[in-house]
Amino acid sequence: MTTYSASRLQGISVFVQAVETGSFTAAAHRVGLSKSAVGKSVATLEERLGVRLLDRTTRRLSLTAEGADFYQSCLRVIAELDEAESRAASRRREVSGRLRISLPATFGRQWVMPVLCDLARQHPELTLDVAFADRSVDLLEENIDLVVRLGDLGDSASLSARHLGFQRIVTCGTPAYFAEHGRPTSMDDLTNHDCLTFAQGGHVFPWKLLDSDGRTVNVKIKGRHTISDGDALRAAVLDGLGIGQFPTWLVADALRSGALQTALAPQGVEGSPIHALWPATRNLAPKIRATVDELLLAFTPIAPWDKDSA
Repeated sequence: MTTYSASRLQGISVFVQAVETGSFTAAAHRVGLSKSAVGKSVATLEERLGVRLLDRTTRRLSLTAEGADFYQSCLRVIAELDEAESRAASRRREVSGRLRISLPATFGRQWVMPVLCDLARQHPELTLDVAFADRSVDLLEENIDLVVRLGDLGDSASLSARHLGFQRIVTCGTPAYFAEHGRPTSMDDLTNHDCLTFAQGGHVFPWKLLDSDGRTVNVKIKGRHTISDGDALRAAVLDGLGIGQFPTWLVADALRSGALQTALAPQGVEGSPIHALWPATRNLAPKIRATVDELLLAFTPIAPWDKDSA
């Protein structure tokens, strides 16, 4: 059986940190070593393997072909070590270890982070590693433990999921805008209003509206302005630039204060679902189970942003 010294394992860890941070200086801050010690550790690893793993420049590190292959292998090894730790923690029934979680940016900051902070306070052995991304991350490829996803689940055959609710969509504007331009009461009225639309990746999202039979339909709106950031879109509507559609979690405070008012369907229409997803496994780590349980407790049966209007 091969014996792995602490320095050998540290060399792999230092190499991974150097790749992820892009510099020996940043890696040194992460692992608590000097920059020269990090460089020496990587050099020793390259000497032992007999290949060059990193190309160094004065500005940044880049992986060689051999380095990229070795890096992926290191990630798999680290993931297996994390899984082994999780299984051990599962036997102890302790919520501990590093939780790597990816969240949609605005929703994650506003509604998920408070849940995670409470969870971290309850379990001092739990370490949060939170990333924000408004894209569909690949949990297995990117070594993510858990993701909160708004919208379609996509290809989730290798994932487990829990439904956390639905987004509720409202059409709204400021009282001043409605006083000047009137309040739309039907889809046809929208042609007489300054509509602000949301776009992402070059795709302009349709509005969700109720037809004459009360069914939710997707309607392509000819917007006067198109904005690709939810916070900026809300700010523009609050500034009186026009009317827009939003999930209630994004405008709940403005609706409660009266800064924004709804039009068309006052209670809104059902939008896309919200899920928590994680890699399917027979031995679910306590850190994932506890996080999902806390999210379910916080978001169901009534989402916190909708409670005052339920």
